[in-house]
Amino acid sequence: MGSKVLVACATKYGATAEIAGKLGESLRGAGLEAEVAAVDRAGDVAQYAAVIVGSAVYIGSWRKEAANFLKANEQKLAGRPVWLFSSGPTGEGDPVALTKGWRFPDALQPVADRIKPRDIVVLGGAHDPKKLNVIEKFMSRNVNAPMGDFRNWAAITAWATGIAEAVLEAGS
Repeated sequence: MGSKVLVACATKYGATAEIAGKLGESLRGAGLEAEVAAVDRAGDVAQYAAVIVGSAVYIGSWRKEAANFLKANEQKLAGRPVWLFSSGPTGEGDPVALTKGWRFPDALQPVADRIKPRDIVVLGGAHDPKKLNVIEKFMSRNVNAPMGDFRNWAAITAWATGIAEAVLEAGS
């Protein structure tokens, strides 16, 4: 198992997958073996020393495939270091402040409590109107959702660096 880390995510339009890719790149840069995969294509989590799971968030919920992955792998995840991330709030500023303190889906909190992740973070997302369908465009206009890319790559890299340090320390 050694220093092998899985970064598994669920995305709708690709912004969360790009975050997962950056996490994997940062972990590899720190000397770890990192595999990035969609949650529905991730292998057996038992083969990894650590696991990062993330999802795009819509109306306070993780994507169904990410929620199912977390539930299906709960027992195996509870036995290893795990980090969780949500992506999605758009706008300038702290993503947790933008979500009015929301950090994780209420429906999944009991699962997270049993897994005992090392950290749960909310990361800014991207909202590209060219990728939205008619209904999503209407909803976005109705709630005045900020359009643009609000991912903070420096913060994402810093979070990955902290994870890498923890995994490397545990492996020594």
